[in-house]
Amino acid sequence: MQSAGSVEEPSTAVPLLDDSSSTSKHEEDDHLDKKLSQKVWIESKKLWHVVGPAIFNRVATYSMLVITQAFAGHLGDLELAAMSVASNIVLGFNLGLLLGMASALETLCGQAYGAKQYHMLGVYLQRSWIVLFLCCILLLPLYIFATPILKLLGQPTDMAELSGFVSLCFIPLHFCFAIQFPLQRFLQSQLKTAVIAWVSVGALVVHVVVSWLFVYGFELGLVGAALTITFSWWIITVALFCYTVFGGCPLTWAGFSMEAFSGLWEFVKLSASSGVMLCLENWYYRILIVMTGNLQNAEIAVDALSICMNINGWEMMIPLAFFAGTGVRVANELGAGNGKGAKFATIVSVITSIVIGLFFWLLIMIFHNELALIFSSSKPVLEAVNNLSILLAFTILLNSVQPVLSGVAVGSGWQVYVAYINVGCYYLIGVPLGVVMGWVFDQGVKGIWAGMIFGGTALQTLVLMIITIRCDWEKEAEKASMHVNKWSERNG
Repeated sequence: MQSAGSVEEPSTAVPLLDDSSSTSKHEEDDHLDKKLSQKVWIESKKLWHVVGPAIFNRVATYSMLVITQAFAGHLGDLELAAMSVASNIVLGFNLGLLLGMASALETLCGQAYGAKQYHMLGVYLQRSWIVLFLCCILLLPLYIFATPILKLLGQPTDMAELSGFVSLCFIPLHFCFAIQFPLQRFLQSQLKTAVIAWVSVGALVVHVVVSWLFVYGFELGLVGAALTITFSWWIITVALFCYTVFGGCPLTWAGFSMEAFSGLWEFVKLSASSGVMLCLENWYYRILIVMTGNLQNAEIAVDALSICMNINGWEMMIPLAFFAGTGVRVANELGAGNGKGAKFATIVSVITSIVIGLFFWLLIMIFHNELALIFSSSKPVLEAVNNLSILLAFTILLNSVQPVLSGVAVGSGWQVYVAYINVGCYYLIGVPLGVVMGWVFDQGVKGIWAGMIFGGTALQTLVLMIITIRCDWEKEAEKASMHVNKWSERNG
């Protein structure tokens, strides 16, 4: 018998916390984490299916230019400066425009492929060839009159004359771009990327052998160095053309068609907006070299800056591969009507590229003393490059984000808007700030570069990030579906 104040003990103890609900919550969190990690893994595989071969392709083709400049650099300081000016200003100016115009295919072919309208890809490719070939003809005077143009821009007379001579040797390479760039975008949009990588690596091996043979074996000097890069790039172009035309793309290539000549004006407008968007980015650093050519002791300054630009350009092939991969993934998902998929592809691509950018930033900071040895043995040039290494490291870090966001813009068809952003950030803020820091504050090439990086590139990256974060992806998917259907009805 219990006392009056006692309380009867329950037969079964009741736990203070509900173990079943706690376990269920932990299992749900684990499931969500596992589901997220699986989604990241799947998206990363899709992304790297384009990015991996694109890195091989871009590193191989850019390495051809770097190897050519290295051969020129060991001929002499003037030869290195002339090759740098011809390739970075004359060739680079035209390359940027043609590369940008070809990126219209990333929007059109990518969205059409995602919508399973395969027949339109071959027609788009042929239209791009027509538009880019006509553009090449219009740009031809820039090569023919390169010497007086460079003198007008303030380049030293001896450098301008030798650069103009090299530019004439680049004319066959100029027309190669009109065929090769559309082929690459056409193949990338349908995930046929392995062939691009293998062909580029093979051409790189040929380029090394032919460069030594032309420059030292046949003793052609600077002319031999210029001709080898033309030869090697045409190997890639012919190989990709044969692959496409002779059975490599049975779904998307149905042969040459007169349809390619219809709807050209609409195609020209999209190509032009794509060209303006990307060439404004590409020309930005070419202007940096032009401005440096107007400094005192310009030959050493141009040599040092061109070496830094080559190293930056070499590493830049990785972010540019993410530009291509992101553009394809976003366009494919939007074409398929999957806005959430496009948003997730963007997030995965940006984070992956930033991690890689941090790795190369650290690499430059550690090995800043040895950077220029590949290109020159001149002590003044080596010291000048070492002084610019910190700016190079931060340029590489910033450029790990910006091209990916530009890829989102291309995949989404925002080229016109981004062109306006580029004009404002690069040319209304970045270039004037570079002039002020370089000449008014007497900081030379370091001031010009710092002003253009932090006043232009950093600001442009920030604006693109804000636009991407605020994007309504479901609305973009609806617009892409309407766009694909409109183009198909008009042109198919």
